[in-house]
Amino acid sequence: MERMDSNTTAYAAVFDAGTTALKGALVAADGRIVASGSEQLDLIIDGDRREQDPGQWWRAFCLVSRHMLASAEAREPGFAADRVAGIIFSGQMQDLIALDGDLRPVRNAILYSDGRAERQEQTLADAYCGGADRFLAVVGNRLEGGLPLPKLMWLRDDEPESFAAIRHVLISSKDYLIARLTGAAVGDVAACTTAGAMDIHTGRWDAELCVAASIDPAMLPRLHRPQDIVGKVGEPARQLTGFAAGTPVYAGIGDAGATTLASGVSRPGEYNINLGTSGWIATVSPEPFTDKPGAANLAFGVAPGFVNAVPFLNAGDVHRWASRVFAGADYGTAHDLIEGSRPGANGVLCLPYLVGERFPVMNPAIRGAYVGISPDTTKADMLRAALEGVAFSIRQGMESFDAPPETISLIGGGARESAWCQIMADVLAHPVEVFANADILPAVALASLVFDKPGLIRDVCESVVYAPRPAAARAYDAVYPAFVTLYPAVDAVGRGLTILGS
Repeated sequence: MERMDSNTTAYAAVFDAGTTALKGALVAADGRIVASGSEQLDLIIDGDRREQDPGQWWRAFCLVSRHMLASAEAREPGFAADRVAGIIFSGQMQDLIALDGDLRPVRNAILYSDGRAERQEQTLADAYCGGADRFLAVVGNRLEGGLPLPKLMWLRDDEPESFAAIRHVLISSKDYLIARLTGAAVGDVAACTTAGAMDIHTGRWDAELCVAASIDPAMLPRLHRPQDIVGKVGEPARQLTGFAAGTPVYAGIGDAGATTLASGVSRPGEYNINLGTSGWIATVSPEPFTDKPGAANLAFGVAPGFVNAVPFLNAGDVHRWASRVFAGADYGTAHDLIEGSRPGANGVLCLPYLVGERFPVMNPAIRGAYVGISPDTTKADMLRAALEGVAFSIRQGMESFDAPPETISLIGGGARESAWCQIMADVLAHPVEVFANADILPAVALASLVFDKPGLIRDVCESVVYAPRPAAARAYDAVYPAFVTLYPAVDAVGRGLTILGS
């Protein structure tokens, strides 16, 4: 690939290999998105099992790549494929992608949401010195049947012919695409934290864990930081994708790490709240969180420290449910209702656990409840109380972190509801920055690694800051202690109903 002179605009080709779609964007060195594309992906479901065809990931990648390059050539003056300074990915994590010696899949990829290896989970706990407690201390996450290492053991036990053909194992969908582009079997330390075989403290595969699992560590990918160049586009890939041969390919980062990077969080005291269907609070700390229920940890790789995330099963799903029930699924009407009830929802409290919860306790059986309903309660109160309940849950999560908040940012679909953003600032009694162009920030964040421009995110970021209102913050401070008592009370009622029904 020809070297670009100082007067030539450089571009980064950025991709996200998600579960439902393969998305791509061409990002100029000034942060502009000059072309984009997307291809839908199929999920293979068999009972509780979840798989995908890696071949479809590659076909989608080739289609999106050619589309983006053609669009950029048509619309961006002077653009050519040899101006792409690098290709970098984010992608789903905790997958088991088994390849033969020629980097061809020996079977479908087993996804992160597939927990089929419960039996092997227990086998590993029994075989590993120190059991599940030591596993948590070394890996930084709890031993579960959804991790790739137990699933690799499952393949050995239940599909021995497939297992016998395995020479390489990858952990993220993006890493299969890297393998097809470069011929290298690699992974980044953030995504590979979810493998269940990496020492999160050293960023290396743990030999003792591999021995306990009876797995050859030579199968596992070479570990890299997200910003490392791991190979170059080969000639076969050039013909299929349109990228110039020799284009550098970077290790990239698992999707949760990419979201943290995009939010600008890089040190203790900086927090990002994601209000997707489910949600989480993420920060970066010097050590993993291994003493908090449901907490997840990643080696960051981009900077020193670890990504610590407290996950919540209930977030945007509560907004969607409450808007459907109380506003006929009309989000404009829902907004007006929320604004029509004052902070504290006229004495109504909501425990927003529609689908169980992972924090402050892991309880998949718990369900939600309203308390404080009176003849004066309105639909507006009920809807507002539901969103306040999620905000109170987030506050509980914030209180579990050691460093007091210096900055709090907010992303996800829930951030589109301005009344909810204000509730969040009031409940947390802290300014909350909401990114108006959050959809492009992950792509720009990854491009910043290619360009080695850490400040690129701030250069293009568009945001609104919601300041806490003193009277509302005082109202929520008065109500919050009562919210904290809801879960134990509702759980006790649920247990009593179970006993009566048995």
